[in-house]
Order: sequence, then structure tokens, then C-alpha cells
Amino acid sequence: MKVIKTNIEGPVIIEPSIFKDTRGYFFESYNKQLFDKEVAKVDFVQDNESCSTYGVMRGLHFQRPPFAQAKLVRCVKGTVLDVAVDIRKGSPTYGQHVAVELTEENHRQFFIPRGFAHGFAVLSDIAIFQYKCDNYYHPEADYGISILDDSLGIYWRIDPVKAILSEKDLKHSLLKDFDSPFEFHIHTPAY
Repeated sequence: MKVIKTNIEGPVIIEPSIFKDTRGYFFESYNKQLFDKEVAKVDFVQDNESCSTYGVMRGLHFQRPPFAQAKLVRCVKGTVLDVAVDIRKGSPTYGQHVAVELTEENHRQFFIPRGFAHGFAVLSDIAIFQYKCDNYYHPEADYGISILDDSLGIYWRIDPVKAILSEKDLKHSLLKDFDSPFEFHIHTPAY
């Protein structure tokens, strides 16, 4: 497993060691001991999966404390552009984002700590997207930032006019109108 740091402290890209032969391939998609040592000590408690078609954009989602979630995400079929936006008040990278292409070919995973809004855009005909969460879903804590907020500077690689969004995602506020429940703490991990 190779851990690739990003331009924002916290989110990391994970590339697995893939073993290929005439039968196909094998890789370890998650190993708690290795993850705790190389990425962060996180106890994942829930796995989710979504299936979406080209042009679907989901996000930018998070859960408010005390139900915040860290996530480990991957695309097992197709291609998505996955994004994490720093929403920790006082963070030197507040409002900045990390974007990574996750595909069924590259097998990359993306770790998104608590204190980040998360979303993705489907770039293939279909995408099956899986994610592990370290806290259970709580509908009363469900919140988001507008995925179409131009001030975030995210190039989604999809024409926003043709994007397919849920009614819920269309109602999220812009970052400038948002009062984050997350605080940035120096020397404190964001998971």
C-alpha cells in the first residue's frame, strides 16, 4: 500500500499493491493494522455503495458533530472525480479542495477525514462507488455545501447545466453563507 499525501493536511490517496497473473488480479483493499499505522487510527462501522450514471454529481456532504464521519472511498466500476473540501474553521486551507480520479483500473482509494465536505461526479457511463464510514448515518446531522459553488474552484469535468443532482443537493448553501461546525486544531488529527 502506497500512501500519497495531498496539498491539504488530512486527506490522502491510497494506492494498493496489486498482484496480477493469468487469472486476473488480487489486492488487499483494507487492512486495519496497516491503515492505523500508515494513514490514521479509524474504526470504520458502516459500508455504503451507490450506483450512478454519467453526469450524476453527489455532494458536497458531511455530518455535523457529534455525528461527523471520516470516509474511505473507492470506485469499483467506472470512473469518478472525487473531491474533499476543507471546512474546518481556522484552517490555513479552509475552502480549498483535493480532487482525485478514482477508477476501476487504478484501484485508488481516498481517505477523507472529519471536517471535510465530500462529493463526486460520475465521468463514465456508470459508476459503482463504495465507502467506509467511521460513524453511523444520522439524518438529523446530514448537511452539505453546494456542489455548484463557483468560489470553490472545482473543475468537475461535467457541464453544470447537464449535471444530474438531487433536490436535496440543489438546496445546499454556498461556502460564504455557511457557518462551519468544525474547528481546526494544530497537531490534532482531523479524523
